[in-house]
Amino acid sequence: MKPLDCNELVEMITAYLDGSLDLETRARFDEHLLDCDGCDNYLQQFRVTIGRVGRIREVELAPEFRAQLLDAFKDWR
Repeated sequence: MKPLDCNELVEMITAYLDGSLDLETRARFDEHLLDCDGCDNYLQQFRVTIGRVGRIREVELAPEFRAQLLDAFKDWR
């Protein structure tokens, strides 16, 4: 079984968290985490970020501000 490198782990992190990796790939992912503190920290930070984003309230924009914001995006290029 070929070990994962850090770049491969980063590419697979959402699939890992979603539980959509096959068993072999998940085992390789978990094995890499045991050996790499940097990737383990990255995974923990990713989980914290997801948790915080999930707690953000949806705010209704005033129609005039929404139009102004959309105009700014159009002019951004």
